[in-house]
Amino acid sequence: MTGTAAVALTAFLLSATLTALLVRARLPLLHVLDHPNERSLHDSPIPRTGGLALLGGLSAGVLLAVLADSTAAMPSPLPWLGVALLLVAVVSFWDDRAGTSRRLRLLVHLLAAILLWLGGLRWNQLDLPGLMIPLPLLLALPLSLLYSLWMINLYNFMDGMDGLAGGMAAIGFAALALLGYSAGDPFYAACCAAVAAAAAGFLTGNWPPARIFLGDVGASSLGLLAAGCSLWGARAGLFPLWIGWLVFSPFIVDATWTLLRRVIAGERPWEAHRSHHYQRLVLAGWGHRRTLRWALALIAATAASAVAAPRLDNTEQWWLITGWALIFVLIHLRVSLAERLARA
Repeated sequence: MTGTAAVALTAFLLSATLTALLVRARLPLLHVLDHPNERSLHDSPIPRTGGLALLGGLSAGVLLAVLADSTAAMPSPLPWLGVALLLVAVVSFWDDRAGTSRRLRLLVHLLAAILLWLGGLRWNQLDLPGLMIPLPLLLALPLSLLYSLWMINLYNFMDGMDGLAGGMAAIGFAALALLGYSAGDPFYAACCAAVAAAAAGFLTGNWPPARIFLGDVGASSLGLLAAGCSLWGARAGLFPLWIGWLVFSPFIVDATWTLLRRVIAGERPWEAHRSHHYQRLVLAGWGHRRTLRWALALIAATAASAVAAPRLDNTEQWWLITGWALIFVLIHLRVSLAERLARA
């Protein structure tokens, strides 16, 4: 725990320091502004290079974890995850600065997903409470790639409100760190703790009213890390993959439901919009702070449930899954009710 605490402290301090510097940076390379558009909930330009600060703190924390435990880095999937992260971060930063085509971004995201697969980060079995079915290669490969691609992009979709994406990362990766530590893998725990602490450091500049945003470089990178670390934990036998999904379920459910809803309505899913539950609540009059408080409470509850899940028996785990499914249905109904009350 001492080593993990040192890793987390290093990641937090460097991320917070870099965040403060980037808020004031006026260098042409680093001064990239996010101008309001149809999707935005802010009304004035804000720097969107905060992802660089998060990645800087994360890199320092993971490097310290590797140096502290030189035997753990190999043959872990960390090198493959690191190269995939670099690819996604580079194309995302270029997109923040000058804009890139959707085709190029998707191609790079696919390449990153393939690197995760080559590193052993694969969805190769259906693992639910009391049920474990190996998946054939023809099914495991597309499912693994699709999962990684979706996590990269859904995190970007959900990064639309001050403090939300950073808060999800800080709480979600802290939960993965606790799961890793309780399962006896301190190196995995330290790497996830580095992500959580770096996200918390970024929040020092992103808490509403935000002075800096993650940008694509931060949001897409966090999505890749969410996919990679959940697959890593499942591969190492630390927890079944569905528990990793439960950790990030507030984002997975919201983004997936919104995408399906827009596709069914005949809308173009890649176009800017304000259809996510959190956006709809803000527009219905809840405001940023109230919506963020409830969103973070939801994220904390799913994370706590995920940490507790391995100690439950199969029946209790199924009750947990069913309970959260019902809660998400109720949340959808509550958002719709808030909109109707606002119109009335």
